[in-house]
Amino acid sequence: MNGMHDHPGVLACRGLTVRVPGRTLVEGLSLDLAPGEFLAVLGRNGTGKTLTLHTLAGLRPPAAGEVRLGGQPARALPRRTVARQLALLPQVSEDAFPATVLETVLIGRHPHIPTFGRESAEDRRVAREALESLSLAGLEERDVGTLSGGERRRVAIAQVLAQAPEIYLLDEPTNHLDPQHQLEVLALFQARARAGAAVVASLHDVNLAVRYAQRCLLLFGDGRWELGPAGSVLNERDLSALYATPMEAVPWRGRDLFVAGP
Repeated sequence: MNGMHDHPGVLACRGLTVRVPGRTLVEGLSLDLAPGEFLAVLGRNGTGKTLTLHTLAGLRPPAAGEVRLGGQPARALPRRTVARQLALLPQVSEDAFPATVLETVLIGRHPHIPTFGRESAEDRRVAREALESLSLAGLEERDVGTLSGGERRRVAIAQVLAQAPEIYLLDEPTNHLDPQHQLEVLALFQARARAGAAVVASLHDVNLAVRYAQRCLLLFGDGRWELGPAGSVLNERDLSALYATPMEAVPWRGRDLFVAGP
């Protein structure tokens, strides 16, 4: 139950406990997230991946412990300050009112726009660049309600890219995406990490974690967790326990991929 860095990260927690009525999902998590790092969160459905990301984002209070952002207690920071530093991609994006694709992506720029100000030419450039990086150029004026599920997911991803924070918390970013776009999206966030951002992504597919993550956080759903380098925690024994089904390692291009089997 360790794998902490020796220095405080851009996002850190100490003794973080996540509970739902009648159950402790995560107990005593300590984590330092460093700039340039890609951390994958893995676990079965219902083990606390989403609630842990929401707790790190400050959307729900921890049952115990503390989250720190840039060395400061996150709960003490104004939400606007938090939004400049941290972006959360939820598992499901809801469209509360009709909007174009470009208007939807520009929401990501709001933390950077002065109160009562309007989007600048630079904000619009950043939004269009995010759309282009996700192969959505040309859809700027489309109503988001007319998009396919995969297109809508990529618009939501463009919105958090346009926010340009130091930390990305991504809840199943590959939801609704075909394999090509799954790899494109994770490569985009890998590039953001290489440019100095920190990325935390909950993933359903362990083999995407093998390809993109430097460290992994395994959540077992009963309070237990394991945190460490991807190459050490992604192994047959731990993954079989994590997914409650045998997981077999298969060598592929110099690394192990994992296949569920009887």
